[in-house]
Formats: sequence, C-alpha cells, structure tokens
Amino acid sequence: MKIRFHKYQGTGNDFILIDAFEHTGIVQQLNASQVKHLCDRHFGIGADGLIILEPNDDFDFEMIYYNSDGRLSSMCGNGGRCISRFARDRGLIGKECRFIAVDGPHYAELSENEVRLSMKDVEQMENIGDDIILNTGSPHYIRFVDRLDLHDFVKQAAAIRYSDSFAREGINVNFIQLHKDYIEMRTYERGVEDETLSCGTGVVAAALASTHRHKELASPIQVKTRGGHLNVSFEKSNAGFRNVVLAGPVAKSFEGEAVI
Repeated sequence: MKIRFHKYQGTGNDFILIDAFEHTGIVQQLNASQVKHLCDRHFGIGADGLIILEPNDDFDFEMIYYNSDGRLSSMCGNGGRCISRFARDRGLIGKECRFIAVDGPHYAELSENEVRLSMKDVEQMENIGDDIILNTGSPHYIRFVDRLDLHDFVKQAAAIRYSDSFAREGINVNFIQLHKDYIEMRTYERGVEDETLSCGTGVVAAALASTHRHKELASPIQVKTRGGHLNVSFEKSNAGFRNVVLAGPVAKSFEGEAVI
C-alpha cells in the first residue's frame, strides 16, 4: 500500500503525519510493525512518533498518536501542536481548532510563527523524595539537578524508567535545571526509549513542577529544551493548575510517499 505522508517538527520533536481524510481507513490498515518501520531513522522515514489526522463528527478532527515503537500512546503535546498546523495546511481549519485526543478535548490557536495548545488540568503531584511525578496527558518523572551536561543522562534516566515502580507501564523522565529567568530540561521518552530533543507534555510537567517546588516562579514559564524554546502559561489555585497552555513554533520538514 502506498501512502502520502507529511513530516513536521516542534522544537526538534518530529512526527510523521498521515491525513485519514485522504487515506480513509488507514487506522485499521496500519499495524505496530509498520508504524515502527516508518519511524525508524535508518530503514524508514524517521520520527519520534506517527500521528493520524482522523475525521470526527463532534470535533474538527481526532488525533491518534503512535510512539516510534509502534504502539498507541498517551497524549503528545508537541504532536498536538504539529497536527493542528497540519490540519490548517490541509485546509481543514482556520486560525483555531478543537480536536479530540486520547486524554480528552484540546483547543489550539495558530498564528504565523506559533501554535498555542490547551492542555489538561493538573490536580495532583506525587513527591518521591526530592523528585516529583505528575500526569500532563502523559506520565512524567521530574528530577531537579544542578547541571544538565551529563554524559550519562540516558543511562540515568533509563534506570528510573525501567525501575521496579515504572518498568511495566513506563514513564517519561525529565531532568530540570533552574535558571533566573527560565528553566532548562532534558527528556527521556518511553516508547522512543531514548532522549528526544523536546517533549511537549514534559515541558508542561517541568514548568508546573518547578513552580510547585519554587513558589517564586510564576506563569508564564519559559522552557529551554535541546530543540528550542517553549512557553507554558497557567492559572494556579489550591486545586492545582488549570487553563494550561503550551506554546511554541512548528515547522513542516517535507512530504513524500511511502510503501507499507
């Protein structure tokens, strides 16, 4: 089967996008091994994940997200921003949209240089010693460190991801360094099983955990990832965080055809 694909990236977090308005029934035709092959950077197209733009009667579209290991996964924040730009480029939406993803509805606003995406409310955080666990659409483990230039970051992060507490379901692991006017981070993603240049739900988790731990920090939070800068705004209350918005750039890389 031949399909047309489009490649997008948000601060280096890259995705293969397929338009199911054009390729009707593609979700039923794709299997995990095909997705994994397409995402392979040596034998396929190469990407951190694959996203299907699926028709939906109640929303502008549905977002169906696969990790690069071929498995359906939880919410992807940068993926949500990329699929919104993709939908606009395909002429399906204008400067805003409402779509449904695995964690519920999302709203996006699009400008020339930025996509702003609403994220789920966060009501709970769990402390594990000095570390924090929270779910921002995907589960994240936050560790605050004094420096990020660690030669063994992947090894340290993988040890947490594959520890007895998280080995079965997996967890994304983020190391955070605080600066005066921004926070800086590195992320190890489950499903990719490696460091990625950026992670949208991880950026949100880092921003919320940082302001939870360090009360002097306030919305909006500027976040530097290895792939670029993102912005997280939110409202904080005794009940947690609401009106959370992830904002940053999105770019199309290329498009083509693939045989699966």
